[in-house]
Amino acid sequence: MSIAERKLEEKQEMHKRILDGARKIFLEKGYEKTTMRNIAAEINYSQGSLYFYFKDKSEIFHELHKEGFRLLLNRLKILDKVSDPFERLKAAGRIFIQFAQENKDYYNLMFIVEEPVKNSPSGGFQIAQEVISYMHRIIKECQQKGRFKGMDADYFTFMIISVVHGICALFCRDRTTSFENKTNEELMEHGYECFVSLLETS
Repeated sequence: MSIAERKLEEKQEMHKRILDGARKIFLEKGYEKTTMRNIAAEINYSQGSLYFYFKDKSEIFHELHKEGFRLLLNRLKILDKVSDPFERLKAAGRIFIQFAQENKDYYNLMFIVEEPVKNSPSGGFQIAQEVISYMHRIIKECQQKGRFKGMDADYFTFMIISVVHGICALFCRDRTTSFENKTNEELMEHGYECFVSLLETS
């Protein structure tokens, strides 16, 4: 390995360490109380050195946000080989739920942890819009096949995402304990299947 390659590898490893440490701090303290100082302390690194990688905590937060959506979008795109759009739509909801179950930290950062609007990049997160657009395209394809007749595609996309997100958010925020006789897995998976049964009659 050349010196340049080794330096690049070390930079990539440190980049990952910063993101891993920041993810933990954002989830523990929330956006407002997270600082570059406590991110640096989490990974035993000097605060000043963080600025070689990120200009501020907002940039770190955005990178974590995009990273989570990239992971989710990559999973959704696997469904492109499924020819029936309705089957693809049902499977997309299951992928959302599985993603939340397996990546609780990412899901909380993507959808739950709040960032002040003034710190948000102009135009919002493009990759988050890609996920919404992906779901919207599936619904439009379903309509072309005769499903969801008379439904506004935008409203219907919003409704689908809201239901699936609600299931995931209740799990990620530990709000499912009121259902004492059901496990998280049962509530999420069977609850979603009840929703799917309603879609099948639309």
